[in-house]
Amino acid sequence: PVLLGCGSAQQPGGCPDLCECSEPARTVKCVNRNLTAVPPDLPPYVRSLFITGNSLTHLPAGAFSAQRLPDLSALNLSGNHLQAVEAGALALPALRQLDLSGNALVSLSPQAFGEGGSPLEELALRGALRNHGVLFSLAALLQSGALRNLSRLDLADNGLLVLPAGMFTALPALRLLDLGNNSLVGLQNVSFQGLGQLQSLNLSNNSLAVLWNSTLAQFRSLPTLRHIDLGHNTWVCDCAIEDLVAWLKESDQVEGKEALTCAYPDKMLGKALLKINSLDLNCSVPIDLPSQLQTSYVFLGIVLALIGAIFLLVLYLNRKGIKKWMHNIRDACRDHMEGYHYRYEINADPRLTNLSSNSDV
Repeated sequence: PVLLGCGSAQQPGGCPDLCECSEPARTVKCVNRNLTAVPPDLPPYVRSLFITGNSLTHLPAGAFSAQRLPDLSALNLSGNHLQAVEAGALALPALRQLDLSGNALVSLSPQAFGEGGSPLEELALRGALRNHGVLFSLAALLQSGALRNLSRLDLADNGLLVLPAGMFTALPALRLLDLGNNSLVGLQNVSFQGLGQLQSLNLSNNSLAVLWNSTLAQFRSLPTLRHIDLGHNTWVCDCAIEDLVAWLKESDQVEGKEALTCAYPDKMLGKALLKINSLDLNCSVPIDLPSQLQTSYVFLGIVLALIGAIFLLVLYLNRKGIKKWMHNIRDACRDHMEGYHYRYEINADPRLTNLSSNSDV
């Protein structure tokens, strides 16, 4: 009985209730146990921790003890109904991989990984950003420079329409960026500058209609970018797509580019982008709408200035005639007003009225 009692006591390196532990593999799994909080007695030897399919709604500061878990490098918190991640909740000194996929994040503190930088290299947020308000918190976190070691970022399956400007500018080590299966309609405000290590970019299954020259130029400037997936987008094959078609024909960065087809207009439906030519689009020159509008405004300004100058010149050359004409108008107006004044005096005096009405006088 004494031995049994000692054996049942929780040892420093023991396993929490409702979890499965393997000290040789340095792994702890707490899967589908309806946990509402992170177990406080996790063994210090753990390197890979799986807390998935539970009922955790938020991670408070210090949810994982940095002192107790100095070697924790892989943390999987997917499918836990997480809504809030507070400041300092993930401040772990050895954390390299983090999976928050399949949660319903509403709040993500920009200081979730602590005040200093984090060694995190892989971050998965697949399906965790359905509440698009949290996207700006994530952008602030990424832009703060706290995750400068990040090499893989998974933002797929979030229904994203647009991305905050400059969201990826502080990720110099990023090699893989997955934006697939969203609803992105454009990349005009997205900067890929500074991603000198980027090797793979997934933009498939979005709502992209065209890629403008500014975006294509960024793709060309990235020396290691060799895998771009543009499949299953709603390409609009009008004059604006000529630059994209030309880039596809010359670039070896796009995977499966032969399968890219037009979605609009109806007459171009299903036509391969690589087979489009100028005759199909009926364009005399490539259209760049912003520059075209700018040129039109400049031309309009020049025309209006010229018309104004001519008008002033005509006025100057005919100043004497205009002055005489103005004097004539003034005299005519004065005579007209004197006639009104005379009639008013007659109507105002009864004697003059009777006199004017008597035809014998």
